[in-house]
Amino acid sequence: MASTDLIICEHCDGVYRKATLAKHQKTLCVRCGGVLQRYSGMNVQQRLALSFTAAMLWLFANFYPVMSISMKGLKNSATLWDSVLALSQGPITFMAMVAAIAIIIAPAFQLVLLVWVLSFALGAHRAPGFKLCMRWLETLRPWSMLEVCLLGAMVAVFKLAGMLDVLPGIGLFALAVLSLLLIRIAGRDVRDLWELP
Repeated sequence: MASTDLIICEHCDGVYRKATLAKHQKTLCVRCGGVLQRYSGMNVQQRLALSFTAAMLWLFANFYPVMSISMKGLKNSATLWDSVLALSQGPITFMAMVAAIAIIIAPAFQLVLLVWVLSFALGAHRAPGFKLCMRWLETLRPWSMLEVCLLGAMVAVFKLAGMLDVLPGIGLFALAVLSLLLIRIAGRDVRDLWELP
């Protein structure tokens, strides 16, 4: 039996044979109930196209204002970089570094690695440094917290809306779509790339 026919539960290390899944199906570990496989339904071309789209959205999310506020004729807008710089000016500089890693650096590295690996997968080859790239993709997944940032930005918009004129910016919409795309393309189903020749 080939080693690619096996799947290991990441929670309890139970070993199972892979199953062929239909739409909306998933396999669960009998021991701990952890999800072993989910139906993906995306081929390499679709994943690569979504990765390029996500990279463009990353640029929009980072360089366009997330929100603009105005009060009595004074206007101000903020990007993700501005929020990190604002955190670095106060006594919690360490938090600025964590925020920069979680909302800017980790997603950028994820996208670069995905584009690299999927570009070679398009030709049915493994990319140079494939093992290292796949390990980094797995390591970066919990550090990429765009959805947390998005939730915080939306809470800020609603809270400030009662006191100031708040206008959500292009960056906020790009951040919302980017969060969804990263969950879709950099999730657990990226492990399927190990099966390439």
